[in-house]
Amino acid sequence: MTIQHRLLTAILTGYVLLAITYSVVSPLFEVSDELWHYPMVKTIADSGALPVQNPQSPGLWRQEGSQPPLYYMIGAALTFWIDTSDLEQVRRVNPHSDIGVIRPDGNANMMVHRPQTEQFPWRGTALAVHIVRLFSVALGAGTVYITYRLGIALFPDAPTIGLTAAGLVAFLPMFLFIHGSVNNDALSNFLGNLITYLLVALLLRQAPPTVRDYLTLGMAMGAGLLAKGSIAFLIFLVAAVLLILAVRYRDWKILVVGGLISGGITNLIAVWWYIRNWQLYGDLTGLNAFLDTVGRRLIPANAQQLWAERHSFLQAYWGFFGGVNVAYPDWVYIAFNAIGAIALLSGFVYLLTLAVRRRQSWRWWLAALIPLVWMIVTFISYLQWTRITPASQGRLVFGALSSISLWMAVGLLMWLPSRRRAWLASGAVGYFALIGVITPFWILRPTYTPLPAPLTLPDSPLATFAPPNVNELGQIALMSARVENDTVRPSEYVHVTTTWQMLQATPRDWSLFVHLETPDGVIIAQRDVYPGGGLLATSDLVTGQAWVNPLAINVPSGAYAPLELSVWFGWYHLPSGERLQTADGERVQVGTVTLLPRQSTLGLPNPVRVNFANELVLLGYEYSTLTPQVGETMDVTLYWQALQPIPRDYVVFVHVIEPRTANRVGYSDSQPAAWTRPTTTWQVGEIITDTHSFSIAPDAPATPYELQIGLYTVEPDGNLPRLRIIEENGGISNDYFYLSRVRVIPND
Repeated sequence: MTIQHRLLTAILTGYVLLAITYSVVSPLFEVSDELWHYPMVKTIADSGALPVQNPQSPGLWRQEGSQPPLYYMIGAALTFWIDTSDLEQVRRVNPHSDIGVIRPDGNANMMVHRPQTEQFPWRGTALAVHIVRLFSVALGAGTVYITYRLGIALFPDAPTIGLTAAGLVAFLPMFLFIHGSVNNDALSNFLGNLITYLLVALLLRQAPPTVRDYLTLGMAMGAGLLAKGSIAFLIFLVAAVLLILAVRYRDWKILVVGGLISGGITNLIAVWWYIRNWQLYGDLTGLNAFLDTVGRRLIPANAQQLWAERHSFLQAYWGFFGGVNVAYPDWVYIAFNAIGAIALLSGFVYLLTLAVRRRQSWRWWLAALIPLVWMIVTFISYLQWTRITPASQGRLVFGALSSISLWMAVGLLMWLPSRRRAWLASGAVGYFALIGVITPFWILRPTYTPLPAPLTLPDSPLATFAPPNVNELGQIALMSARVENDTVRPSEYVHVTTTWQMLQATPRDWSLFVHLETPDGVIIAQRDVYPGGGLLATSDLVTGQAWVNPLAINVPSGAYAPLELSVWFGWYHLPSGERLQTADGERVQVGTVTLLPRQSTLGLPNPVRVNFANELVLLGYEYSTLTPQVGETMDVTLYWQALQPIPRDYVVFVHVIEPRTANRVGYSDSQPAAWTRPTTTWQVGEIITDTHSFSIAPDAPATPYELQIGLYTVEPDGNLPRLRIIEENGGISNDYFYLSRVRVIPND
C-alpha cells in the first residue's frame, strides 16, 4: 500500500470513528431536524406506506412528509423489525426550548431526556435511531471518498490536493454532526457529490462513454431525485456533458442514446414520486405543501437581508449545533472563516492564472468547470431557498461539499512547491480535526448535562409550591434564590440563581416561570422553562432530588425605564394553565432589580434607536401611564429624527394589541404631531416630538398588552405598505416595533 492510500485510509478511519462518536454523544433528536426526520422513517416502517402532507394537521414528521422519500425508505428497511412503540416516551419535546436563539442560561435542548431510554445497550426507538444514524455515517464516508477521487481525477500529479480536500470534508464539525444523525441530507449530499464526480470522470476519460456509464449515471440521478429536489439542477449538467462528448467524438448517439438510457433509468426510478406529488398537492415537487407546513418568511429576504445573515450561514457551515442554538466561541469561527476565505479566494486566483497562462487543455477545463458550476448553482439555489424561508444555514450547501473542499485545497496548496504542500495541508486539516475531535466533549456533552445539585441545602425552604388539589401528588421547594445583578438596562439580562428540591414526587410536568414586574403589576419581562435549564422534567424527579437552576431573563429592547422591578417565581402546567400554590398565593418574590434607561446624550426619555428603512429613527418614547384604565385616554409620545430628506408623508401607527389574538383595544393612526409635522417637512437631524392620544376600549379585558408602533404610506390603490426596520447588522427586520408592555385596569 502506498503512502497515499495509507493516508486516505487514515482519513476515512478517522472520519468513521469521529462520526460514530458524534452519533453516540448527541442525545436522540437533538441534531438539526432529527425529531422530524426519524418519525418519517418510523411511519414508513410501521405502515409500509408514505404519509400525506397536511399543513393543517401535520404529523410527528412535520414538514418532512413531502420530502423525497428514498432516505426514509432505506431507513425503514433497516429498522422495520424493531418495536418502536416507545417513541412517545423517548421523543419528549421541551415546549420552552430556545430554538434558533442562544441564551446564557442554557435551555437549548429540544427534548427532555430519560437516560434509561437512551443508554447502551439500545432498545426500541433508541436502537432504531442509532441504526439509521450509522447509515448516515456510511453515506458520509462515501462523500469523503468521492471528494478524494474528484481531487485525484482533476489533479493526478498532485495527490495532496485530493487528500487535503477529503480531510477538509471528513473533519468538518458540521459535516460530522449532521452525518451522525437521522437526516435525509446525508443521502442527498452523497449523491450530489457522486454525480459531480461521475460527470468529471466522463469528461476526463480518453474514450467515449459506454452503456454502463449511462446506466450508472441514470441510477445516480434517479436516486438523487428521490433524495432531494435540488439535485434536479444537475439534469442540466448531465445534458451539457453528453452534448460536449457528442461534439468531441462527433457521434450524436452519445447525446441521443445516452440521454435516452440515462434519462429513462432516471424516470423509471423517480418519476412516480413526482406524479404522486402532482396528484396529492397539485405540485410536482411537493414544495408548496412543505412550505405551508414549515412556514415562509412574511416578506421575502432581499440582498441586504441575505448579506446580514452571512454570519449564521458561516456558523452553520463550520458548526452550529442543536436547534441552531449551540455555538462555538467566536475565535473558532474566526479561524475557520480565515482558512475558508483565504483558500477559496486563492483558488479563484489560481484558476484565473491557469486560464491566462493556458497551462491546461480544453478537456481539463471542461471537466474542472463541473464542480465549479455545481458549487455556484448550489449556492444560488440556497440563496433562493433562504429568501423565502428562515433557514440561513450553511450546511444546506453540503450537496456541493466535495467541490467546495476541492477548490479550497487548490487555493491552499497549488501555489507551493510539491515538497511544502504536505506541511500546509497538515496544518489546515489538523485544525479541522482538532476542533472536530474535541467538539463532542467540549460543546455537545456539556450542553445536555444538567448542573449538579449543591452539596448542602438550607435547613428550611424559602417557599413551598404544591398543587391546589390536596389529593394530588407534588411539592416543590425553593431552597435558595439570589438575584445576581442590582441593575439592568434594556436588551440586557437579569441573572438569578436558584436551588430547588422535590419534597414530593409528581406525575405531571410543571414549568417554572420568572417575571420582572413593576409595582403596578406590569410584567416587563418573563422567562418560562422546564427545570434544570430545560434539561429536567418534574415527572422524572424523585422525592428529595435537588437541582441548581440558573436563569437569565432578557429585558426587551423597548422596556420602559427607570423602574424598580420585583423578581417573582412560580410554577404552572402548560397544557392546562393550572398553577402550583404557595402559602401566600401562586408565586413568591425573591428580590428586586433596578431597570435603568440606556445611556444617551440626547436627554430623551427611554432612549432607543430603531431605524426605519434608513429614512428615520425612533430615538425615545414616553407614556402617560403603564396601567391605563378601560375607557381612559392614554398618551404615547414618540421622538423621531430624519436620517435623510424624506420624500413621502408617512402615517405613524400606535396600537395596543392583545398578543394572542392581535385585537386592538386602543390605537392612533396619524401623521406626526397630530398631522402638523408631515415627514416631508422634517429637516435632517431635527428631533420631532410626536404625541398620540387614544382611548382604551371600554370592553377591553383586564390583561397585559403589547404596544406596537410603526409607519406606513397610503397608496392610491388602498394598500398600506409599512416601513421595515433595519437592524444594527444591516438585516431587515419586522415592520413594527414593540415598546414596553402596558396592563389595562378595569373600572372599580
